[in-house]
This record gives sequence, C-alpha cells and structure tokens, in this order.
Amino acid sequence: MRKPIIAGNWKMNKNPEEGANLVKELIPLVKDAACDVVVCVPATDLYAVKQAIGDSNIHLGAQNVHFKESGAYTGEISADMLVKSGVEYVIIGHSERRQYFGETDTTVNQRVLAAVKAGLIPIICVGEKKEERIAEYTDPLVTYQTLIALTGLTAEEVSKVVIAYEPVWAIGTGLTATDEQANETIGVIRKAIAGKYGQNVADQVRIQYGGSMKPANVKGLMAQCEIDGGLIGGASLVAEDFAKVVNFDK
Repeated sequence: MRKPIIAGNWKMNKNPEEGANLVKELIPLVKDAACDVVVCVPATDLYAVKQAIGDSNIHLGAQNVHFKESGAYTGEISADMLVKSGVEYVIIGHSERRQYFGETDTTVNQRVLAAVKAGLIPIICVGEKKEERIAEYTDPLVTYQTLIALTGLTAEEVSKVVIAYEPVWAIGTGLTATDEQANETIGVIRKAIAGKYGQNVADQVRIQYGGSMKPANVKGLMAQCEIDGGLIGGASLVAEDFAKVVNFDK
C-alpha cells in the first residue's frame, strides 16, 4: 500500500512570520494524520517555518531548485542549500514555472536529477492545457512529460519520487477534473512508469492530483484507486481548510 501524501503549495504567499504562525496553527490539527504532510513554502520562509515545524509530523518542502551545485546563477537556490535548510521535498516543473519562467521538460529533468542526487524528494508536476485535453492529447502528453522528467534515474530512485498530475486548466481556476478523469490520467502516468521501469516500481510511485483539490472534493478524489494524495494550492493557506484535506479519511 502506498502511503498518501498531501502537500501544500503556498506559492508566493506568506512572509516568514505569517508562515510560522500558519504552521503552528496547523500542527495540532494534523498531528494524527494517516498521510505524509508537507508544506512547500517560499524560500524566504524556509528558516522560520522549519523552526515552527520542530519535531511535529509536518515535512518541509521548497518550490523550486536549480540544477547546478553552485555558480553564477543570481537569484537561484541549489539542492545542497535546500538540504542544509532542512528541506525534504521540492516541487519541480509546476505549470506556473513552465508558463511564466521558461521551464521546459529538459530543465525539469535537470532539476530532478540534481534534487535526487542531493537526497531531496522531487514532486514532479505534469499536466495538459485545456486545448490539449480537447484535442485528446492528454495521454501522450503526460506520458512524455513523465518519462522525460525521470530520464537518468535508476528504477530505485524512480520508486521514491512523487508525481503530481495537475491539469493546467484546473490550476487556480476553480475547475476540477472529475474524480474519474483524474484517476484515469493518473493511471496513464503509472502505466508509463511501468512500461519503462517495471510494474513493481510503478506500484511504489505516489501520484498526487494537483488541480484545485479542496475540502469539498477531497473525499471523492482520494477514494479513487490511483490517486495517492494532493498538491494543494489555495486551500493550503488556511490551516483549517488544509487540515480538512489532510484528514480526508476522518
């Protein structure tokens, strides 16, 4: 059985004080969670949030990582810097990074390799735009994105990554794939992994749904056999809402 993982993506929200306060409010609400709980916070919040997390069951995540160990890359943060800051997980290839900051499938792969080498667990985002779904390109597109992102990893390394299926048309729009649509596409992703790395590896990879999962729809989505958790945007900024998603089984 794959252990579910619910990760909050704060995006560009919360200063260090606000972030620490949110985590302190969240800790008692999720202390008995049956899933892994992760908060992926802005780089400026890492230290404050790490201190607030303390010895609780919440894990610290970042929202991006550079693919070089060091060098003349002003404004970037290396995998080693994240590890030394207490980070365990890192989001890679989010649709907003692809849309606004020139992220490509190639750079996603480079970041994944750097993250895994440093001991971080990447949360690799894949997904289609609305026009791509309408044109029935969803399955080949998510298959390609997934396999390119994983290129260069061993089967053992692949088994430990997290994939987040985020239909781009459902990010920040209030739209959500139906439970069945999300489950079907995540099944396609798992099949792609099985074809390349074997069924045993595919059965170990945790695949989240990342398109406007919230308290109102989490139970239906998490009841699907292929869905192992969620990458939560807006709902992760309110402790009570995020806790409801985390405690979907209660």
